[in-house]
Amino acid sequence: MMLMSMIDISLPLKNPVLQFSLLLLIILFAPVLLSRMKIPSLITLILAGAVIGPHGLNLMLRDSSIILFGTVGLLYIMFLAGLEIDVADFRKNSTKSILFGLYTFFISIVLGIVVALYILQFSLLSSILIGSIFASHTLIVYPVISKLGIAKNKAVNVAIGGTIITDTLALLVLAVVVGLSGGELTGAFWIRLIIGITLFGLVVLLLFPVIARWFFKRFDDSVQQYLFVLAMVFFSAFLAEAAGVEAIIGAFLGGLALNRLIPRTSPLMNRIKFVGNAIFIPFFLIGVGMLINIQAFFKGYETIKVAVVITVAATIAKYLSAWITQKIFGFSLDQRRLIFGLISAHAALALATVLIGYNIVTGYTLNGDPVRLLDESVLNGTILFILVTCTLATVVGEKGAQNIAQAEALDEVAETGLLVAEERILIPVSDISTVDELVNLGITAQSHKSRNSIYALHVANNSISGDAAEKSAAKLLERAAVAASSTDHALTPLIRYDRDVVNGIAGVIREQKITDLILGLHHKKNLTESFPGSTSESIIGRSNVTTFIYKSVQPLATIKRTIVIIPEMAENEIGFVLWMQRLINIIKNTGSKLVIHASRQTIVYLKEVCSESIAHAEYKMLKEWDDFLLLSKEIKNDDNLIIVMSRKNNLSYHSKMARISAYLNRYFQKNSFILIYPVQSGISEEAYENTTFQPFQKSLVNFDKILKKVYKKARQKRGFQ
Repeated sequence: MMLMSMIDISLPLKNPVLQFSLLLLIILFAPVLLSRMKIPSLITLILAGAVIGPHGLNLMLRDSSIILFGTVGLLYIMFLAGLEIDVADFRKNSTKSILFGLYTFFISIVLGIVVALYILQFSLLSSILIGSIFASHTLIVYPVISKLGIAKNKAVNVAIGGTIITDTLALLVLAVVVGLSGGELTGAFWIRLIIGITLFGLVVLLLFPVIARWFFKRFDDSVQQYLFVLAMVFFSAFLAEAAGVEAIIGAFLGGLALNRLIPRTSPLMNRIKFVGNAIFIPFFLIGVGMLINIQAFFKGYETIKVAVVITVAATIAKYLSAWITQKIFGFSLDQRRLIFGLISAHAALALATVLIGYNIVTGYTLNGDPVRLLDESVLNGTILFILVTCTLATVVGEKGAQNIAQAEALDEVAETGLLVAEERILIPVSDISTVDELVNLGITAQSHKSRNSIYALHVANNSISGDAAEKSAAKLLERAAVAASSTDHALTPLIRYDRDVVNGIAGVIREQKITDLILGLHHKKNLTESFPGSTSESIIGRSNVTTFIYKSVQPLATIKRTIVIIPEMAENEIGFVLWMQRLINIIKNTGSKLVIHASRQTIVYLKEVCSESIAHAEYKMLKEWDDFLLLSKEIKNDDNLIIVMSRKNNLSYHSKMARISAYLNRYFQKNSFILIYPVQSGISEEAYENTTFQPFQKSLVNFDKILKKVYKKARQKRGFQ
């Protein structure tokens, strides 16, 4: 009892343990309790913040800790937006983003100035400040988009790119108003701003990726990598403030700079999302809620008038921008809803702007009271404006996001005609130092909807003591399971007792109906000079599944270019679509640049059939296999080499393939490489139809037939026989 009496439980709570416990309970239970009322989880946290805040039950103050975590949460949202955006599409849509950002800004600020001048009867400077509040917005709906996996949708790319334009311009307007009110707007101000922004952009976009690639290649500890990313993001935010722009711009550019180095299938990306969605972003939403003062709505007619006018006018401006975007760019109704949800929420920037305006004193009344640029009615009205716009944006944006996610899932199945959950990727493990990268390749190569398709196998020699074999197997398989679970993927561990490793692997391939096999080489070991007779070649000969032989010199995430060598006639092999889909997944998930070396006919085929999937690929002519050696002069340290091989007596086989191992050992020791052995004609189409293969494989065989017909027509058009 004496101990209890020493704990301060007076309101507002001051005990940090009680404060943190209360916040965690809100994050945990508030969305669950209000989910039955169909209230979005984002809004429940804002409402919970209003209830416990100083204007509600006064359980907690919006003190420095809440402000700190809230700032981190806002920067985290912008960082995730830059990290998850499709860089290729972002560049492709950069003109659209700039155009969208410009007309969104001008529509909003002009309407804001007109409303403030002629309806609210404010001064010109105050009206311009109101216009900047209209123009800016907060990507409060982005966490929902990230969870639904539609961050690469074109509408999202355009909206996020436009957000950077509108927020930057709104902040510049704010800086100009502050400068005018203080008489500090001089030529030196603009020179400092331009030089600062230029230096900031160059450092973040050019230097940060170099530093990050160096770090990720040398440090693989998960905690160190996560702390490094956080340090880079917040240092980027600090550089933005030092340059004279808002920290959120720095966080977004920091995410953009690290985009290609943190693939969405990587354990690091999973940790970044987990911590943000579990702690930082909810703290930001609760902190926004604590600002809401419902009582202010009843303080007078002027507050009600300001709240209603700016809410209606700002919503009309953002809706008009979304509607124009839909019509100009041909977006769907749900994409318009998504854009409106992203750009119509006003939170951090609106609050910062109104507080700055409230603190600027332009004069004094006869009674000695200060005359502020934005008075108390605007301050209180803006708080309610934040609540309404965040609620509306979340409801509309979430509906559009869910519809788009469902449509994309249906389109994926309709286009491919397959169920991606039926993929089965087998990874034999025997060396603990290669386990992580082998599992990483398996997850990177699989379709993004698959979560239970990875199998890890250890073949134990049954002549060794049972306990020793089991301990060794358990250690390897546990490492593989941990590597998979760190990306939210389930892995099935398998152990097989056999004197012959090849027999063990081949047996599991048949029993588990495996579609893909990944074999690993230690980075310090070379391929045997002659493949026939090696363990890998024996497995390839025994099992006609898509097989990858992988030697990892550096993490996949740090690869700049993926150079693919495709032999002549490879497109006519029955397994072409199987390995091509894996290659497309690797390129999409790593973001590396794809360079394809192939014959003229193969390049024509790829451009005709796979142009959408590998739209940004660079093609180079491979006239004969002796040209392969010329690659040793142009290949760089951060390149990954993928060579499509062939089994003997098949269409795409070439006698020079027997020398590939010697070439790799001699000229490409500093590079990661993957040898791909496709499913080939050793199994006929009739055999495919009569086997117990899953629909996954059969549908791809049928798809391959369709592709060959298209290819035949394409060749005829270009005069090929």
